[in-house]
Amino acid sequence: MHMLLDQIRLHKEGKENGVFCVCSAHPLVIEASLRQALQDNSILIVEATSNQVDQFGGYTGMTPQDFADFVQGLANEVGFPLERLVLGGDHLGPNRWQKTDDGEAAMAKACDLVAAYVDAGFTKIHLDCSMSCVGDPVPLTDEIVASRAARLMRVAEDTAKAKFGSSDLVYIIGTEVPVPGGAHETINTLEVTSRGAAQKTIQAHQEAFAQAGLSEVWPRVIGLVVQPGVEFDHVGVVDFVPEKAQDLVSLLDQFPHLVYEAHSTDYQNDQAYVDLVKNHFAILKVGPALTFALREALYKLAYIEDFAVPADKRSNLLEVIEQETLAQPGYWQDYYGGTAEEQKFARSYSFSDRIRYYWPNAKIQQAIKTLLANFPGPIPLPFLSQFFPEQFKRIRGGKLANTAKDLLLDSVASVNRVYAAACKGKL
Repeated sequence: MHMLLDQIRLHKEGKENGVFCVCSAHPLVIEASLRQALQDNSILIVEATSNQVDQFGGYTGMTPQDFADFVQGLANEVGFPLERLVLGGDHLGPNRWQKTDDGEAAMAKACDLVAAYVDAGFTKIHLDCSMSCVGDPVPLTDEIVASRAARLMRVAEDTAKAKFGSSDLVYIIGTEVPVPGGAHETINTLEVTSRGAAQKTIQAHQEAFAQAGLSEVWPRVIGLVVQPGVEFDHVGVVDFVPEKAQDLVSLLDQFPHLVYEAHSTDYQNDQAYVDLVKNHFAILKVGPALTFALREALYKLAYIEDFAVPADKRSNLLEVIEQETLAQPGYWQDYYGGTAEEQKFARSYSFSDRIRYYWPNAKIQQAIKTLLANFPGPIPLPFLSQFFPEQFKRIRGGKLANTAKDLLLDSVASVNRVYAAACKGKL
């Protein structure tokens, strides 16, 4: 039995527990998450999106098997048990080809995509067919979305049985899927998914799965993606208001195996995560907040470097990043508007964190390597008090080593710790 089925069972029994999913391909983010989960003696869910990783390589250059090998290799390095590691595929469907292919052609590629994920050992599968392809009606009906999801589920089940002899895959469904990575425009409020819309989505998928001969898989559908009223844009965050989601909460009483999966939960107040889990949003997704925390830590080290290192030996990380993002604007120019000054601010500091696409850049990587090499030993405590107050306390308390890499890892882990605490029902 898939370990997430047990987690969902406990939640539905009233334990007010949850799980969170790390959605990142950055090695330091994944390493920090593995180390934190090892310390917590918990499971860890690491997810790749269909944009990051696909059968052609995605924007990371990794196929699903490459990503699985990459994450499992890091797990082995830190001593994290592979039996406690869950690999998830996020937004698996025709998303990558919606603007170039008609529905049939895009779905054929999506079938190959899902097969590649399952064959590589991914066991948490988000079936996302919510997007219209070339020639499709806009928006798609629940029935079309559900029918396409059933087609992908059949591929997933057949692939698992052929590769592993049986299937214990768990699935996430839903048609009201937030934009991956946060909103492109400024937002102030959001409409929470209505109870009726959620019920219609569930019914459409249950019927489509039955028609496809997949009724026996229905108990392994553990999550429904809805809009709980949380989101972030470049400079702001829409906070969770539990009272607005109460109609949704009671709906799930009818489904003993089903909870809500909340996307775009990055940057919420700490208490919001506890409230989300308590209100059956028991699967929380986090991504940009993790690389945002990593970027903050790198910039802090760069600020210390300006004080502590001679000018001719500095990494000049911020200047290198600015040069490279301007030279290759494809990852941000369609997202950041406004004046030149506003765009410059957004390139580094936006909550949308489009800078995360530039970390693999060779010149930026070299600058980071130089930055870390400039701190071969312990960093003076006054610098840590000024720039890393949380890590300063942990170092002074003997909970953290005083190295540049440990500062980076713990900055990421500080985000994970809030999620982990909330998933245990407390702060």
